[in-house]
Amino acid sequence: MSKRGENTRKRKDGRWEGRYLCQVDGVKKCRSVYGRSYGEVKQKLFEVRKKMCEDNCCDDRMTIHEISILWFAEVEKERKYSTYRKYRDIYEKHIKDQLGDLPVTEISSDRVCRILPRELSPSTQKSIYSVLRMILRYGEEKCGIPSVSLQPYTVVKPVKPVKILSQTEQRKLLECLYTDMDNDKLGVVICLSMGLRLGEICALKWEDIDFENQTLHVNRTVQRIRKDGELKKTVLMEGPPKTGCSKREIPLPKHLTRLLTHVQEKEGYVINQVSPTDPRTYQYKFRSYLREAGIEETHFHILRPTFATNCISSGADVKSVSELLGHSNVNITMNKYVHPDMNVKRDCLDSLTTIYGQMMGQVS
Repeated sequence: MSKRGENTRKRKDGRWEGRYLCQVDGVKKCRSVYGRSYGEVKQKLFEVRKKMCEDNCCDDRMTIHEISILWFAEVEKERKYSTYRKYRDIYEKHIKDQLGDLPVTEISSDRVCRILPRELSPSTQKSIYSVLRMILRYGEEKCGIPSVSLQPYTVVKPVKPVKILSQTEQRKLLECLYTDMDNDKLGVVICLSMGLRLGEICALKWEDIDFENQTLHVNRTVQRIRKDGELKKTVLMEGPPKTGCSKREIPLPKHLTRLLTHVQEKEGYVINQVSPTDPRTYQYKFRSYLREAGIEETHFHILRPTFATNCISSGADVKSVSELLGHSNVNITMNKYVHPDMNVKRDCLDSLTTIYGQMMGQVS
């Protein structure tokens, strides 16, 4: 049975054949590779195309899919597996069937815009453009493909207010967490007190906590990722933190140091001891605490902006808060994580009473 759209087919003699175009003395020629299996032929085609790229003699009719094969092989070697998997999922879901068979020379911003479904969210469309631009850039730099300029995709997003737990909700939650405290509840207290991400607390080990110097080191994260070649099966994968800035050292608050000292273990994971906790499972656990505390159910991530807002309200400088959260710059912290509550705003305006009072006295 032939494989359509990939120039690979099974011959009548039982062998598999893969065809590719190349330039011979300035003339386009069709060449073939053969193998006993589909996988063998695909590997041979990959090696041929890679050699053509290295010699800068690729045909300018190379398709998006042909270039993507080479690009993904490089991404898988040089980037985190979670990053590779993210790019791969975006490509297979939104680019391969719609644009994969098109020669690079037929790609344009208008064509991409017409093909992409209108119902996709702005963030998804931005991700599609990003992956497509990286594939095209690879083709230009490594395969000698003519440059293709896609207009930067900008989306005006409606500004959503940052959601945090109110002071009342925080008190209710902490009261629930400190009642019959266990390691699951302890993890939530750590995140509310130090701003850790869900995957970071699920992968936190006791060895990451330095009781002598009273610091906590974020060295890894855990997330559930779809396996390569599997449509539905996922695996729990432990790896480095989200970004380079996410690998960080955080001073332990005094109240948390006392709490951790009472439950300290010599080794293993803080929450689950023998293995990292599945983030989805821990999210469900967090929601059960919210229900128990009488708080509207929300995502675990709400603890990070709540932590950031508490820090700023207490007088911390933005740069310090940004580094505690593991952000690459302070704009992310201010725009997405800090949301002063009404009491902070009231205190800010009340602090002007002295100035305005003096002015009013002079007027009267």
